[in-house]
Amino acid sequence: MLQDVVDDRSATVPWPPGTTNFSFANTQRFSKDPLGMYLEYYERYGPVFTIKVLHFNAVMMLGPEANHYVLVSNADNFTWRDGYMRDLIPLLGDGMLTIDGAFHRTSRKLMLPAFHSKKIASATEIINDEVDRAAEDLIPGSVIDLYDWVRHLALRVALRALFGLDPDKARAGDFDAVTEFENALSFHARDFAMQLARGPLTPYAKLVKSRARLDELIYGEIASRRQSGERGEDVLSLLLDAQDEDGQGLEDRHIRDHAMTLLFAGHDTTSSSVTFMFYELSKNPELLDDPQITPQMIFDETLRMYPPAYIGPRRSVDPFEFAGVKVPGRAHVNYCSWASHHLPDVWDSPETFNPLRFTEEGKKAMKKGQYIPFGGGSRTCIGMRFGQAEVGAIMRAIFERCRLEVLPGYELNIRLAPTISPIQGMPVMVHRAEPARVLSNTQQPAVPAAA
Repeated sequence: MLQDVVDDRSATVPWPPGTTNFSFANTQRFSKDPLGMYLEYYERYGPVFTIKVLHFNAVMMLGPEANHYVLVSNADNFTWRDGYMRDLIPLLGDGMLTIDGAFHRTSRKLMLPAFHSKKIASATEIINDEVDRAAEDLIPGSVIDLYDWVRHLALRVALRALFGLDPDKARAGDFDAVTEFENALSFHARDFAMQLARGPLTPYAKLVKSRARLDELIYGEIASRRQSGERGEDVLSLLLDAQDEDGQGLEDRHIRDHAMTLLFAGHDTTSSSVTFMFYELSKNPELLDDPQITPQMIFDETLRMYPPAYIGPRRSVDPFEFAGVKVPGRAHVNYCSWASHHLPDVWDSPETFNPLRFTEEGKKAMKKGQYIPFGGGSRTCIGMRFGQAEVGAIMRAIFERCRLEVLPGYELNIRLAPTISPIQGMPVMVHRAEPARVLSNTQQPAVPAAA
């Protein structure tokens, strides 16, 4: 925290327009309506502006051109590890999300084979099995917390399909891998002041305890596989056998870090995507009977309005200039898919849930950097195809069995920690229904061809 203050005060070029002095009112407003504040500043200052967040200046870069600049054309001038979400490192370690440069490129190259189409296709049996098992809880007349339902389902899928672990065997006595992972992640949903606190009863202590129990599970599985030589079609097997260009294998610590990162990314994003999708479909049920709308279009539009990885935190290496605005080196620089996907000068009626934006013609007309729910460039989400296959299976299961209705009076409040999600979950009523017409439309969410 102190280093952030020192870096801000050491800037050799002026900060972009905006607010660089601490304001309690602005901080309060930002905590309640960050999207509204981003859009207001964009309208006032343009695609590059500064917002004082707590103790540091945050430079925001919004719009297709800005996104492409950060993610692709000048990506080497930005690091993730020094960005403001570095507080994920105590849990995730040096996994794909938190590393940069040559280490990131090497790690990505080692892991890519696990996410090619053939590998994901072989995982669909596990995905469908878990989805069908969870769908038994969708009993007409019952009320469920949809976010909680999807979250547990997605983590079970990740444990089985990515790591070959039996989620039921990962429960013994008072240990439940699903619960422990959620306990660890809950640290990032706490207020900043609470995250700084240390001591036996603090949120950080809870994170450390859950991390230790998860480490015991993951390191235990690594040791068991190394000793037995047992391998499967899962990512853990690939990591155990992976070698770099010098023929060196991965250390257990790095395997653990990649595993923890994939567990996080493999369930948190799916949970929020499915939840927000059915929130919008509950408000707009007529979309399910529109012959022009496909499941893939519904999924794409959900990711436009509610991209789970809503922000891309970076730190600039050197000073740079974009759109005529200079930005210091060592600055916290963020692209924001959530705000960029809601810009009225880029999207027609951006607050309206409209899957018809994603016809083939509509997608072809989009600019580079306009639609970035999976990031871009060398840091494009490595599990994108896996996530699409999983969400497609969940949509099929729900559309075939029932209709979900958000309970009357429910108000959506969004939490940013570290992905966007509903603060209070999402209670829905399960109704008996005929299979949705949208299922008969073409272009289901599918596994794209391997890159």
